[in-house]
Formats: sequence, structure tokens, C-alpha cells
Amino acid sequence: MKRKVYLILLLGIIALTGRAQIGGEYTYQFLELTNSARIAALGGTQVAVSDSLDLNLPYHNPSLLHREMSNRVLVNYVNYLADINYGYASYAQSYEGIGNFAVGMHYINYGKFEEALETGELTGATFKAAEYALNLIYSNSYQRLSYGVNLKPIFSSFESYQSFGIAADLGLNFSSKSKFTTVGIVARNFGTQISTYYQDGKREKIPFNLEMGISQRLQHAPLVFSATLQHLTQWDLSSPAEEPDFSTETIYEYDEKFMKQFMRHLVFGVELLPSENFILRAGYNYQRRQELKFEEKASTVGFSAGFGLRIKRFRLDYGISRFHLAGSSNLFSLSINLNDNL
Repeated sequence: MKRKVYLILLLGIIALTGRAQIGGEYTYQFLELTNSARIAALGGTQVAVSDSLDLNLPYHNPSLLHREMSNRVLVNYVNYLADINYGYASYAQSYEGIGNFAVGMHYINYGKFEEALETGELTGATFKAAEYALNLIYSNSYQRLSYGVNLKPIFSSFESYQSFGIAADLGLNFSSKSKFTTVGIVARNFGTQISTYYQDGKREKIPFNLEMGISQRLQHAPLVFSATLQHLTQWDLSSPAEEPDFSTETIYEYDEKFMKQFMRHLVFGVELLPSENFILRAGYNYQRRQELKFEEKASTVGFSAGFGLRIKRFRLDYGISRFHLAGSSNLFSLSINLNDNL
């Protein structure tokens, strides 16, 4: 009973860390968070970005793991809201005739909490909350079609309450002969909770997400446009407009038109490549803007931006996502090429 106050607080944090689309409806919501500075700058999710040197991409679509990523190491860090931070580390290796492999660890640290009694009196004890997902990625290709799978064992710990789960991603991508156009589709996070936080507790759903996207590089201009449709298994992503009817029940009405509902599924990004070693990025997430904006002042909520810089065997990316008027999320990605043939 004495932990009740902070368990309630933890539940609030779990809902906060879920993306705005359908946040708070599932367990292991941290699986929906992008840890890539590049993808964050492009709106938060992209599943068809074609870049054989970016080890961040297989996290969003395992079929984007290429043999050119072999012997590269990646480290991401995200300064999230409040004292929450999370990140990702990965390494890839390819084997001729077998395929491409990558292993990664995705984690989120919710910070340190002080234990208190129901009356609010502090006990002097502290506890932590964190979640982890191991990413085991495999990909291969047949002509211009690539396919991949990402198996993700999950461990979640909130004080003395722990849960284990398993999830997987299945992805495909197809590139045109010119390599200027890439189409991708991925089914992310289908799986189950193996053990619940409480003994004999009910298993909770995992945040499944079906996404389809396309990226197009212009032939005569240094621009790449990317667009992804997310949550394709759930058409209505809007929050219900709540209206009291002076009775014990509440009426919910969904009055959004088709185009607004469609825009909630669309995430748009653009990259400007003034040189091979420097890239500017920007993105727009309409659903995030609708869910988190203030009606009085929408500001730049839902917009994102960033840049990429390559120096010899190092690749540094930075992204900033505007979640709320109260703050933004800063993301950093560092990739190192360990190969000798530079």
C-alpha cells in the first residue's frame, strides 16, 4: 500500500512515453519511440528511407539492413521529457551467402523515485524504473526485393514489479532500378507479454503498428522526400470529443473529415543534400500536432528538424522534435565504420 502513490505516477509516465497517436493503451510503449536522430528529424517514423550506410534504419524496418552496414557500430542517446532518457546501441555483420545480421539494445530510463507512504510521508528509500528490448535483426535480398525480421525479447522493471515479453518486426522493401525510389512495408511489435507485473495478472497488449512508406530522390536536385503511413490497422486516430448529456452516460462524437483522418496517418520528411558529407532535414507529424498542441497556441508542435555530418569513418546526426510548448526532445546518433577499406 505504501507504494501506491508512486505506482500511480509510474503509470502516468508509461502513458507519457507512448507516442501521441494511441499512447497509454498498451504495455511496453517505449517500443514505439524512435531513438534515431535522423528519423526523429524526419517526423518520427520512416520505413522506406534508402541509405545503405545508416545502421539506424533497420530498427524501423529490418529489411533495410544492408551488407554495406557490416562492421559498423552505432550509439544513440535521447534527452527526452523531464528526467527521462533513452537510447540504442547496435552492431552489424554480414556473411556471404547467408545474409546480414545486427544486434542492438534499446533501453529507456525513467529516473530515480522516492518511496512514500499513502499519506505522502517519505520513507527514505528510493527505486528506479527502466525497460529494455534486445534487437536481433536478420535480412537478405532477392534481386531488388529485400526482406528482414527483428526478434525482440523485452524486460520491463518498475521497482519490484517486473515483466517479460517477446515481440517481432517483419519488413519488406523494394527499390527501383535507378535506386531513386524505395517502397517499404513493415509490421512492427506483434507479440505477447510472457509474464505480467502482478501474479495471475491479465496479459496486456503490445503496441502493434502496420506501416507503409515511400522515399523518392529527385534525379536533378539534391532532395529526398519521404512519407510513411502509420497505424494502418486503425483508421480513426482522433480523440473523441466529449460532451456531457446531463445523465450518467457520456456521448462521444467523431466529427473529423476524411482528409484530416488521413493526415493523422501520414508522416512527412525531406532531406536536403548540399554535399555528400552534410545533410539538412525536416519533418512534420500531423497526428502529434493534433494530440499535443494547445488550442490557444499551436506553435511548432509536430514539426522536427536536424542535420547529419560525415567525417571520414564517423557519422554524427542530430535531431530535435517539438512535442509540446513546454519542451522538445533532443536526439544524438553516432556511427563508426570499423572497416579498414576507407
